[in-house]
Amino acid sequence: MKAGFYQFNPLFGKKEQNLKQILSAVKDAAMDLLVLPEFFATGYQFISRDEVAELSEQIPDGDTTRCLSELSRQKSCYVVAGLPERDKDGFYNSAVLTGPEGFIGVYRKTHLFFEEKLYFEPGDTGFRVWETKVGRIGVMICFDWFFPESMRTLALLGADIVAHPSNLVLPYCPRAMPIRCLENRVYAVTANRTGKENRKIGRRLNYIGQSLIVSPEGKVLAKAPKNKEALSVIDIDPLTARNKSLNPLTDLFEDRRPGMYRIIKR
Repeated sequence: MKAGFYQFNPLFGKKEQNLKQILSAVKDAAMDLLVLPEFFATGYQFISRDEVAELSEQIPDGDTTRCLSELSRQKSCYVVAGLPERDKDGFYNSAVLTGPEGFIGVYRKTHLFFEEKLYFEPGDTGFRVWETKVGRIGVMICFDWFFPESMRTLALLGADIVAHPSNLVLPYCPRAMPIRCLENRVYAVTANRTGKENRKIGRRLNYIGQSLIVSPEGKVLAKAPKNKEALSVIDIDPLTARNKSLNPLTDLFEDRRPGMYRIIKR
């Protein structure tokens, strides 16, 4: 299958313009899976709950999810992308999965980062994996990567590929994702953004770019620059992620000993 990411600098509050940029960037690309950044259509740095309320959408009935569903249908591909979700009176940092058949599912971010905690509810979906025609796709969002339990849970649920919409500002993720993939023997597609947002005095956010695709062996198969727009699509074989053996006597998952992982206070 062909898996890819699109990295760019979304303009805050300019949904229509950001969506048009996405559609233009990928119109000639052949792909089976496309991963877009966290909050790719709205921008990230909210300064009030009113802004969150204005820019959040219901899923799957909002304009952004409908646009992604149409993109999936037109290109016969799967898309994973992050957006602020409205559900009744609550707001979530969410990611949707769409496919040729339309909307498939939603994941709500488990581990909120920094000022996200001021505006969004902790995710309540749990980690999810969807069986698709191109493989088993799991989803996590940005800071979720910092917790080893996130990718391990997705791997134990059967994920071949972990789609990872992100707005990374800390420098660690591009170095850590090869280890996350190696210890779980899965592919990962991290789609980050570029640019900066300075909507709060003294709180400038500098996004690190460096979107990447990593193999189950921990090899970086594709990596974007720090500061430039980039579309990268490569061939991967999702079925290789189902082999957890390191040698004839060692299997990463069969050799786990969950009973020994308990924290015992002495």
